[in-house]
Amino acid sequence: MRKTVIVLKGYPRLSETFIAQEILGLERAGFELALVAMRRPTDDRRHPVHDEIRAPVSYLPEYLHEEPLRVLKALLAGLPKRAFWRAAADFLRDFRKDPTRNRVRRFGQAAVLAAEWPDGARWLHAHFIHTPASVTAYASTMTGIPWTCSAHAKDIWTSPDWDLAGKLRRTRWAVTCNLPGFDRLRMLADGRDHVHLSYHGLDLARFAPFAGTHSMRDGTDAADPVRIVSVGRAVEKKGFDILLKALALLPRELCWRFEHIGGGEKLAALQAQAAALGIADRVTWRGALDQTDVLAQYRSADIFALSCRVTADGDRDGLPNVLVEASSQRLPCVSTEVSGVPDLLRDGENGLLVAPEDAGALAAALARAIGDPALRHRLGDAAERRVRSEFDHHTSIAQLKTLFENVWRTAA
Repeated sequence: MRKTVIVLKGYPRLSETFIAQEILGLERAGFELALVAMRRPTDDRRHPVHDEIRAPVSYLPEYLHEEPLRVLKALLAGLPKRAFWRAAADFLRDFRKDPTRNRVRRFGQAAVLAAEWPDGARWLHAHFIHTPASVTAYASTMTGIPWTCSAHAKDIWTSPDWDLAGKLRRTRWAVTCNLPGFDRLRMLADGRDHVHLSYHGLDLARFAPFAGTHSMRDGTDAADPVRIVSVGRAVEKKGFDILLKALALLPRELCWRFEHIGGGEKLAALQAQAAALGIADRVTWRGALDQTDVLAQYRSADIFALSCRVTADGDRDGLPNVLVEASSQRLPCVSTEVSGVPDLLRDGENGLLVAPEDAGALAAALARAIGDPALRHRLGDAAERRVRSEFDHHTSIAQLKTLFENVWRTAA
């Protein structure tokens, strides 16, 4: 196997367990990896999976002016090489369409990566097709090392067509984890059949079947309210403001508690919103938790809720991994018909789905689930069966392994 450099936006990140899980899966499949991150970690915690990954991690300058000598040394090392100037021509074509500091930063980071190339590495792979793929594409041209790409959600939907199409022309293949994203990339691939759909799947050994039984709470006992949980960063695309509005619309006689797990830039605003809606005494903000603690929360809760939306700039989730995780624990999910969510959940069959931005419909779905524990158990059982039969991460790792091995056989 070829030693592969994986370019990441940041590492490690609590919100990107699917990437860490994939990296560990590739290592266990025999891959030798080197991780290169464009940003140092900002989370206070790590998931257990991060401690199991053996690959070395190096960090590019997040901002070029913070490490000017390192950047200058890399640029000077590249100047005598024809490949560097070919990459510079690619950069200038891109810069004419995207004349931003961000674009300049990616070229500088690529120069540092090329100059500090990990020993023995013979392949490049980008996680996310926006900025990490820009660094990867420029570095690929500078080094002559081919590259491939994993695309996800925000990176697909907030990137302009010209940028995506250009990267798809240069990458050997691309995978994405949800059907709407797959359709968009395939449309932009100019007839090439090198875009693939590959669900992340879940490490089912880490998310073993829940041996207990979820409660029969029905929202009538104030001393034992139904527990609703959600996991996700407090950012606009997660729609937590809509979820809070829906909770405030629930019939006053229903007894429930809501617990949010995660950090995020809008956390303070959401807490203020809960107070303004008069439900602050029913809401607990747990902050960021590691995967072990999150698993315990899934097992003690009654309902998982996530009100995904499409933001004004096109940002959205792909298939949120937390929905797969919760489903693996027979926890029924109430969510929205956005992006890849229907790839996993089918309304009334293994979950409850409503239109995005509709707090009233979301409230009605939550009320239905709160008052009907038998329905919750049926939906949760069906969701777990689907996850364990169709979302095992060994399947996605095997697919990626095959894609890598096939392209390595044909690569120059």
